[in-house]
Amino acid sequence: MSGPLEGKVALVAGATRGAGRGIAVELGAAGATVYVTGRSTRARRSEYDRPETLEDTADLVTAAGGHGIAVPTDHLDPAQVRTVVDRVEAEQGRLDVLVNDIWGGEKLFEWDTPVWEHDLDNGLRLLRLAVETHAITSHHALPLLLRGPGGLVVEMTDGTAEYNRDTYRVNFFYDLAKASVLRMAFALGRELGPRGATAVALTPGWLRSEMMLDNYGVREENWRDALDRAPHFAISETPRYVGRAVAALAADPDVARFNGRSLSSGGLAREYGFTDLDGSSPDAWRYLVEVQDRGKPADVTGYR
Repeated sequence: MSGPLEGKVALVAGATRGAGRGIAVELGAAGATVYVTGRSTRARRSEYDRPETLEDTADLVTAAGGHGIAVPTDHLDPAQVRTVVDRVEAEQGRLDVLVNDIWGGEKLFEWDTPVWEHDLDNGLRLLRLAVETHAITSHHALPLLLRGPGGLVVEMTDGTAEYNRDTYRVNFFYDLAKASVLRMAFALGRELGPRGATAVALTPGWLRSEMMLDNYGVREENWRDALDRAPHFAISETPRYVGRAVAALAADPDVARFNGRSLSSGGLAREYGFTDLDGSSPDAWRYLVEVQDRGKPADVTGYR
């Protein structure tokens, strides 16, 4: 292994697919040892019932130049999370980066449905998966992360604090979940900062995850074929883009300047100079505010 994160140890919670997988791979490409957790394995799928597996993510991390270690984990079970952290401690003796990317809510929310009409069991499970899992993971992992100076916690969410403050996001449960994660990063920043560590909230833009590509009936190779159906999809980005954002934060000796803040992949691309896999630098949240939400025709000129 070689790279700016050689010798560093990361735990990416919720790394089976999407942003979590992209983050894990880019941390590996920077030389880190990356423990990846999730519920979908080659032996058993989660209720998502999708083909991506945790073991595949670990293999991709190793192929990128790091060391990927798959640890199947249900982050709603504190005992399982404690076991993961104990294993990291026993095998590495340190934890430098914690990424809380557990989500699992795509099949649980109903678009533009008020709370009194929304399925209550699904809404409450969404909150447990999106919020409780992050709290459990931080509770168990942060003592190890704080053992050394300069640790980084990344709380993954959807939307910046500024955007979500003024924008209703999908429905009551979804809106509450994403706002809660933003606030968790702020609270962790207050608790970690005086102890030498940093916490941030981070959002990708319109993510070309495996599920999103399937939704539009395209692959990464021909994703632009979806623009006839969704013209604003032109601003979309790969999961590796936000992965490069996390890797840049983890390698920055002055990352504490972002403590407690809400960040985006596009904003950090301007800060650090990285690009997406195609060499572009999409700035989705600025585009949403200035183009899409104003009802303008899709035009990504100047935004990627």
